[in-house]
Amino acid sequence: MTEVRRPEADPVYEPDPRRWRILAVTLVIGFMALLDVTTVNVALPSIRNGVDASAADVQWVVSGYALTFGLTLVAGGRLGDAYGRRRMMLIGLAGFLGASAAVGLAPTAELVIAARLAQGVAAGLLTPQNSGLIQQLFRGPERGRAFGFFGLTVSVSAALGPVLGGLIIAALGPELGWRAIFLVNVPIGLGAMVFVARMLPRRPREQQEVGSRLDVPGALLLGGAVLCVLLPLVSAMDGVGPMLGVVALAPVLFWVFVRWERRIVARGGAPLLDVALLRRAPGYASGIGVGSLYFTGFTGVFLVLSVHLQDALDLSALTTGLLLTPFAVGSALTATSAGRWVSTIGRKVTVLALVVVLAGLGTVTVLVPGQEGSSLWLLLVPPLLLAGLGGGGVVSPNFTLTLAEVPPRMGGAAGGALQTGQRIGSALGAAMIMAAYQVTLARTDHPDTALRAALLTALAILTVALVLAVRDVRLDSARDLG
Repeated sequence: MTEVRRPEADPVYEPDPRRWRILAVTLVIGFMALLDVTTVNVALPSIRNGVDASAADVQWVVSGYALTFGLTLVAGGRLGDAYGRRRMMLIGLAGFLGASAAVGLAPTAELVIAARLAQGVAAGLLTPQNSGLIQQLFRGPERGRAFGFFGLTVSVSAALGPVLGGLIIAALGPELGWRAIFLVNVPIGLGAMVFVARMLPRRPREQQEVGSRLDVPGALLLGGAVLCVLLPLVSAMDGVGPMLGVVALAPVLFWVFVRWERRIVARGGAPLLDVALLRRAPGYASGIGVGSLYFTGFTGVFLVLSVHLQDALDLSALTTGLLLTPFAVGSALTATSAGRWVSTIGRKVTVLALVVVLAGLGTVTVLVPGQEGSSLWLLLVPPLLLAGLGGGGVVSPNFTLTLAEVPPRMGGAAGGALQTGQRIGSALGAAMIMAAYQVTLARTDHPDTALRAALLTALAILTVALVLAVRDVRLDSARDLG
């Protein structure tokens, strides 16, 4: 086996004077990649008509992107750790722009789906470089602030996607609008590539992992485990039905993956993910749990509300997007502040934020079903704003705390694992909460009852996230007393 020289300790930190400008450029790229997760939701009717797609085809346009996105996050982060984030960001950007253009120009549903799968792979290469760069460029309270901006990007991209998609479709019409949603990535991405090439630091030669190669068996094992979780979820949303045999393979593959990674480390090689070190990092595993559960509840809520407002209440894509915008506004107001607070009050930020999210969504559950017309602006907007104020305080502190003890040289792979949990959570939430809506609707034929059932499902999931966050606070207190 080729000998690999890895640094025993991270190099002495010297703050890059351009670090905030670098962060701004990379967050624009991250925003673009994450936006395509939710922007497409309001474009589904237009895509279906534009390329004569079936309901199953349209579902794969959404789910296929999430599937390949989740499959490549850890490998993409590891490649950035080993070969430099600048290089991987340029490669990922090139792939993302090419795939975006292919989606926008595709003449058939099959080509749209294929291009969306490729777009998800490229996004999986791009996204973990953001968290890896923050680990590399920032320390102390500054890292909390940087993750605050990152959390803002994640929250706002999820909530703002339907608005931007609705605006583009309203401006250009259904036929051209859905294509423009993807084609607009090209000029933005080309400009970002110029800034990445000029601003992002090259990986110093002395920090390179000489002779390192991607741990292909590890990548295949972890990818297979993730696939065994995501594929049944995607298929369930597609109407194929449960694939319990495939789900059962996931823990087996993950166990083999852990054994393989330990073997690589014992031989002095470069693992895809150093599971032993990450296990020793306080709060890492529970941070993945909190983040995954939050995205399970949070993502499904927006999908259900978008479907309910358009299908049951016959609202336009633009109006639907505008009604959901207050969550993004609330997140924007608190995400960066929460990133600063986390350095002083720690995990209590996440607990408080989840309580606020639950209060806002609980109010939506009580007040919104059965409402329509102008009353929606009075009864949906304020509680969504409240939920957004809480949501802005969940993502960034959880990133900061989860990765706090992870060495910067592993920041990409560790951040990729955290985001893989979020992608799995998003897919799981979309499947579970939409299933609650559709099953209740089929049994009762009352959209309002179906909406309430779906929102109650989301509240139950978010309550579990809150319980886990409270447990982390208690464990931290016990460690401090010990």
